[in-house]
Amino acid sequence: MQNKGLIKVFAILFGLVSLYQLSFTFLANKVEDDAKVYAKSKTPDNNARQRATFERKFLDSVANKEIIDLGVAQYTYDDVKDKEMNLGLDLKGGINAILQVSVKEVLKSLANDSKNVVFNQALTAADEAQKNSNATYLDLFFTEFEKIAGATKLSDPSIFGTKALSEKIKFDEANATVKETLQEEINSSIGTAFEVLRSRIDKFGVTQPNIQRIGNSGRIQIELPGAKDIERVTKLITSKAELQFWEVYTNAEVQNYFFEANGKVAEILKDDTVVQKVKDSTKTDDIDDLLGEESDSTNVAQKNLFTYLFPNVAQSQQQMSSLVAQARVLDTAKVNQLLKNKEVRALLPNELKYVKFLWDYKSNKGADGSDLIGLYAIKGSRSGKATIEGDVILDAAQVFDQLNKPEVSMTMNSSGTKQWAKMTADNVGGFVAVVLDDYVYTAPSVNQAITGGRTSISGGTMTVAEAEDISTVLKAGKLPAAARIIQAEVVGPSLGQESINASISSFGLAIILVLLWMILYYGKAGLYADIALAVNILFIFGILASFNAVLTLPGIAGIILTIGMSVDANVIIFERIKESLGFKKGLKQSVDEGFSIKGALSAIIDANITTLLTGIILYVFGTGPIKGFALTLMIGIATSLFTAVFITRLLIDRAVNKGSNLTFNTSISKGWFQNINIEFLKKRKIAYIISGAIIVAGIVSIFSIGLKQGVDFKGGRSYVVRFDQTVSATDVAGTLKDAFGTAPEVKTYGSDHQLKITTVYKIDEEGQEVDDQVQNALFTGLKSYLGDTTYDNFKPGFEKEGAGVMSYMKVEPTIADDIKTSALYAVFGSLLVVFLYILLRFRKISFSIGAVVAVFHDVLIVLGVFSILYKFMPFDMEIGQSFIAAILTVVGYSLNDTVVIFDRIREFTGTHPNWKYSQVVDKALSSTLGRTINTSLTTLLVMLSIFLFGGDSIKGFMFALIIGVVVGTYSSLFVATPVMFDTSKKEEKNN
Repeated sequence: MQNKGLIKVFAILFGLVSLYQLSFTFLANKVEDDAKVYAKSKTPDNNARQRATFERKFLDSVANKEIIDLGVAQYTYDDVKDKEMNLGLDLKGGINAILQVSVKEVLKSLANDSKNVVFNQALTAADEAQKNSNATYLDLFFTEFEKIAGATKLSDPSIFGTKALSEKIKFDEANATVKETLQEEINSSIGTAFEVLRSRIDKFGVTQPNIQRIGNSGRIQIELPGAKDIERVTKLITSKAELQFWEVYTNAEVQNYFFEANGKVAEILKDDTVVQKVKDSTKTDDIDDLLGEESDSTNVAQKNLFTYLFPNVAQSQQQMSSLVAQARVLDTAKVNQLLKNKEVRALLPNELKYVKFLWDYKSNKGADGSDLIGLYAIKGSRSGKATIEGDVILDAAQVFDQLNKPEVSMTMNSSGTKQWAKMTADNVGGFVAVVLDDYVYTAPSVNQAITGGRTSISGGTMTVAEAEDISTVLKAGKLPAAARIIQAEVVGPSLGQESINASISSFGLAIILVLLWMILYYGKAGLYADIALAVNILFIFGILASFNAVLTLPGIAGIILTIGMSVDANVIIFERIKESLGFKKGLKQSVDEGFSIKGALSAIIDANITTLLTGIILYVFGTGPIKGFALTLMIGIATSLFTAVFITRLLIDRAVNKGSNLTFNTSISKGWFQNINIEFLKKRKIAYIISGAIIVAGIVSIFSIGLKQGVDFKGGRSYVVRFDQTVSATDVAGTLKDAFGTAPEVKTYGSDHQLKITTVYKIDEEGQEVDDQVQNALFTGLKSYLGDTTYDNFKPGFEKEGAGVMSYMKVEPTIADDIKTSALYAVFGSLLVVFLYILLRFRKISFSIGAVVAVFHDVLIVLGVFSILYKFMPFDMEIGQSFIAAILTVVGYSLNDTVVIFDRIREFTGTHPNWKYSQVVDKALSSTLGRTINTSLTTLLVMLSIFLFGGDSIKGFMFALIIGVVVGTYSSLFVATPVMFDTSKKEEKNN
């Protein structure tokens, strides 16, 4: 092998980089473990909400503290957290939601809530059509409008030909042109919603949030791993954005009130001051010191308002500002609580009676490195309404001022122009604030009245990106569009931790089984393959950490699967080396042939490409955890190929050069699968009959019994609820019938004190309040089984010591249809891609036909097994996105097997031109049988370990893979190759 030195250097550097990247994960976990210990010591009553608060407080306190010093670089907890490996919801807990921006609401707003009969009828018809269509709402509205419009046009003054849109939509303009304009406005509205949501999420405080738009569908996907307060998150992402313009008080006008309030707060907090005795220093005391808590002194400094709030005192006219105070970000909740206190509020003078204290939208670093955020005093009113609402904004854009600094230019409508002129005239020498969602985006001084309806927002530190974001956010008042959750998945942190523990167990067992099997079968060569496998695992996790990829439970399954499949490459190579040794060739020559293109490399590359194509299809069409599975599968394929071909080769060449006598077997495995000569083709008719009978039985079951569709395919809500004692699924279903009107589907999930409850109750009704009603009904129905569990503790989120909702999923019927359609596209797309690849690679359509028929065979059998067994198995056998991922993985695995065999048939065809084609095929199948059984057995051992010791949520997924591997191995021998043979012209010629 050439360039050994370069490969060694690359492998060493890549390994060191991987270790370096993974070290951040270990460091972050250590700090978080310390936070949990601290929080537990502060909450002896095990209050999960309080414990989460103390954890957050601890982590905030060390956010800017150096926890590692490498000499050349120092890292704080925040630095380490940014570089750690991301964990998905199923491992960390949190919420994953898809929000639908109401395009209907946007259209109604653009039409100024038109009462036009045709317009409203088209909207109603589009609502109905959307339930059974994957088209966008605008396309559906346009189609329905065209059906009933007659002579009415979209540009009619009573619809979109309004004064507000006069510059964009001309009177009597063609419908097609109007539609283009509407699409632009809708895209702008969705962009606005995206920016608003991103701004809100950034302020929520979860690490590594993910938010992205889903094409032009009006849908936005939000993933918040680690979020525990699910109720707060839901309100945050579903509340409508509100833009407001307010007059503000200066710091000089409120500072006297702050000083009076400071004294009152000191009195209020006096009872909370605890005098403690001097005690020995402990680790906990050090933590308390770090957090600014009193633990090691006989006297404690009296706390007051200014402990948390730093007023911006104005000692002269030049120091007057709209910024009245600052506070550390982690203290804002405490400041809010104190300023809302009735006794503190009672100190307000009459002129400040309706004051509203709002925070800045953006924090900044203080002198001590902590995050500080500004406070503003808004001139409220009895009605609570702002001086100017955001619906007056016609347009906003990022521009540059005379000094080439970025700013935001705004244009108002005629009503807004008048209001703005009056507001600025009344506040010359003062300040006005632009507020979005109760956060102050800017509060500039007013030098003169602004009468032209145009104004700008600028700031000394504003960047171009910030100006662009603000200009987008400012349009929120122009096109108010509610966003509702149409799909949500919530996993509690307790269930997430259990999944991690189960994953570690199954991962460890799978590795041990594979390592032992390779040594048992191949001896010292197997040990070298094990070393390459260990390097492969390091590379996979290193890459995931380096690129901030999200590791999910299916992702771990993907990694473990690639461990099983990566052995395949070494098996193929070792079997070819053993063949060469059987022909009395030297060890060095046999090794060279085994690792060559003419040897094993061609089959390895072909097999890995077919699996990679399946992974790409999965990644393109999948969502959430399925993408995680596909990503780890693709990364695993790449690293497996490198380690199996190059790392193993380096180790084997080193042993050969040192004179080691490698036999590639042991005393136990010697002679296994050697000199096999089975006439497979003569048995193909029996195989056809067996396969046909199983497939027919499965199809009959599918059409009579059916398949159990998951919530993500049919719509509905499912809850995994844990109880303190054993409960009967039948009894619970009967009890919940009264709460839901119809009996939900209830099944034991994992242990006998945990149930999965699935219902379609009120799934066709929209609104967050409906979700709350269903959850409340569930709690009421289960109350007799929950003991003293309160509703707050029952709801999903936070760590749970007792009974409650461990995870929750909701999918509305509209998006369920879309998910199902995407899944079908994924399956057929993968079949088409693989068909074309095999046709291109083997240049014969018979090879493609054989491979695709075998894949259909495998898919139908897996579907049939699921249909026949789903009522009897003690775990979920739902047909959903995870099942589709399993099916596509089966497709990839089956093709992997088939391609290796086809590659050997092609090789034998060239080397034995005088043989009958049937003999060529039988010999090829026999010569690869050892590899086929070895690889299948290794992969099955891996999958069984995950199935037996992995989490409950992945058992159905793994069961599909196990059935698929068994059937795929069978089909590559008895379906794919015989079908290829029967459709081959060469076969006809030789018989």
